[in-house]
Amino acid sequence: MPSGRVMAGGGLGMLILVVVIALLGGDPRALQQQAGNQPPAVNQPVDGAQDELKEFVQAVLADTEDVWTALFRQQGRQYRNPKLVLFNGSIDSACGYASAAVGPFYCPLDQKVYLDLSFFNDLETRFKSPGDFAQAYVIAHEIGHHVQNQLGISEKVQQARGRVSEEEYNQLSVRLELQADFFAGVWANHAQRMKNLLEPGDIEEGLRAASAIGDDKIQMQSRGYVVPDSFTHGSSEQRMRWFRRGLQTGDMTQGDTFAVSDREL
Repeated sequence: MPSGRVMAGGGLGMLILVVVIALLGGDPRALQQQAGNQPPAVNQPVDGAQDELKEFVQAVLADTEDVWTALFRQQGRQYRNPKLVLFNGSIDSACGYASAAVGPFYCPLDQKVYLDLSFFNDLETRFKSPGDFAQAYVIAHEIGHHVQNQLGISEKVQQARGRVSEEEYNQLSVRLELQADFFAGVWANHAQRMKNLLEPGDIEEGLRAASAIGDDKIQMQSRGYVVPDSFTHGSSEQRMRWFRRGLQTGDMTQGDTFAVSDREL
């Protein structure tokens, strides 16, 4: 987890912070602890010029609701729809303060997905991952964390904090993230079956986005070298692999990343 010093900085340090929090699944309580001197959060309204993008995000969210409601029903469960909060600038969530630099995140305490639409510009320009489906992948990943929350998976991982070593907890975090990638792929599989949403090139866009935010690529950008023991999200190869597995199988039972060996991960 980036230090408060990195959070207060800009440039590459802030870029890395965006990636780490945006696709960690978004529990910024650690940031809140580290950023006690941050100014009060201000939730600014979304700019009217972003209405088209806002409608796109809401459409993707609705598609995820349709898919996960059906899949949960098949298992005799009830899917509780998350809420979407769009903001500019900064916001105060149930999980703590978050600025626009934090990027998209999911807060399990209030079951809301928080998104500053400007992140999609970063996704295209900084992470070289343009396209509607790249954006949809980011949203579906956060919804994957909502699925984990409802299944009780996120809570089990959180309970391990403080009871295992930092290296062991990092490994649990990696498995949590890769499973959210898998669930994003499951969504894409069923969305295609239900609504024929995918267009030529969409899968490549999603895989490119998954690759762009791998820990190995991020660390190489920021440090110039890679430290696998410090991974919290998974390598580019792993993220693509689990997203692809979800996309190919469409079977949410095939994504138990906690049951496979390190080599199989």
